[in-house]
Amino acid sequence: MISRRLSLLAPLFVAILMAGPGQALERGIVVASTTSTQDSGLFDHLLPIFTARTGIEVRVVARGTGQAIKLAQNGDADVLFVHDTASEEKFVAEGYGVRRFPVMYNDFIIVGPKADPAQIAGLKDSVAALQSIAAAKAPFASRGDDSGTHKAEQRLWNAAGIDAKAASGTWYRETGSGMGQTLNLAVGMGAYALSDRATWLAFKNKGDFAILAEGDRRLFNQYGVILVNPERFAHVKAADGQAFVDWLISPEGQRAIDDFNVEGQQVFFGNYKSDPS
Repeated sequence: MISRRLSLLAPLFVAILMAGPGQALERGIVVASTTSTQDSGLFDHLLPIFTARTGIEVRVVARGTGQAIKLAQNGDADVLFVHDTASEEKFVAEGYGVRRFPVMYNDFIIVGPKADPAQIAGLKDSVAALQSIAAAKAPFASRGDDSGTHKAEQRLWNAAGIDAKAASGTWYRETGSGMGQTLNLAVGMGAYALSDRATWLAFKNKGDFAILAEGDRRLFNQYGVILVNPERFAHVKAADGQAFVDWLISPEGQRAIDDFNVEGQQVFFGNYKSDPS
């Protein structure tokens, strides 16, 4: 009788062992996202609310947008949550994602030393600010990592008519790092940098740095969320991943985004609008 019971339980033991330590009987998803959502503290605010509501644990892999997209293209995530609309739409068009939902926005700012060698303080024209930085050959720290922030910065340099890449290693410094590390390096070098506002406000090592240029419509920063296509990757946890997407764009999720603040300031603004069709 004991032998028979053991033989019946054996498949369960094997399943538990194959699941790995701490994974058996757990319910969870992987979200490939950006360093800005992680470094700002947004996920620390959102995820406990979502998990309490659904019982679904979320593991975030935070990379620059380009790297996060590559993770999702390799099937190494269930959900993609990033901020470069053109790249997100391409991801869906190529069959890697099911559907893109605009979920929230914030804005970019240009920060730098208060001494301001390029004299950009108070400018609302971000292109004019970059032109002044280039003309002064003042140090500028670029993420240089194909992130959403880096892509936005490149668009601004292009609009300014400046090939900043050609100056790489001189006044233009590419860090190849996330937003927080790039800000640390910028402060250490006395260099200007483009940052999302949320990460800047959460950043603790500001030194003598300040926001010098802001308010340009070209600094608008839209985020989107996408379920990775389960028809392409059978292991994608489609139901739980879609539950996360649905929660983010629900009234509760949108309120949770709006309620998050850094230093008393709201830094992300939910802007999902339901499809009238």
